[in-house]
Amino acid sequence: MGLVKHFRDLRVYRTAFDAAMQIFELSKKWPSEERYSLTDQIRRSSRSVCEQIAEAWRKRRYPAHFRSKLTDADSEAAETQSWLEFALRCGYITKDQFVSLDAVYESINGGLVRMIDQSEQWCVFQPKVEEEGCDYLLSEQLTHSDTPALTNTPDGSRAEDDFTDE
Repeated sequence: MGLVKHFRDLRVYRTAFDAAMQIFELSKKWPSEERYSLTDQIRRSSRSVCEQIAEAWRKRRYPAHFRSKLTDADSEAAETQSWLEFALRCGYITKDQFVSLDAVYESINGGLVRMIDQSEQWCVFQPKVEEEGCDYLLSEQLTHSDTPALTNTPDGSRAEDDFTDE
């Protein structure tokens, strides 16, 4: 397992993205009367798996939000499986295409469930973030005690000078 620095590094994201693109290509050939129903729905749900994973990655500082977004991704993957079954039964995809994509989504569901069950390992973050020689401290508060609450005014005077007792 490699170091994950971005949601695009996640195997489950890459797999879901590739599957969504495969569904997009397959659905281009479907009848036009399905454009606003099956085609639209399966494209939305398959893409939403990726979007929910991306959002989860950005919310991993908050374990409950992280798990919630991954749960949403898991639900979208299951919805995609349901739409795939409709596509099969309507004759828009072959049995082999269905079996292949259904197995991919089972794998995605399994990866998401593992991430949810092991969320503590994904929700760890460093107390410092480094960027080309600059250190940024993460804070639980909005302001720091050593940060002035007021800044310079447009005329160059210090804003806090207006509030000092004289």
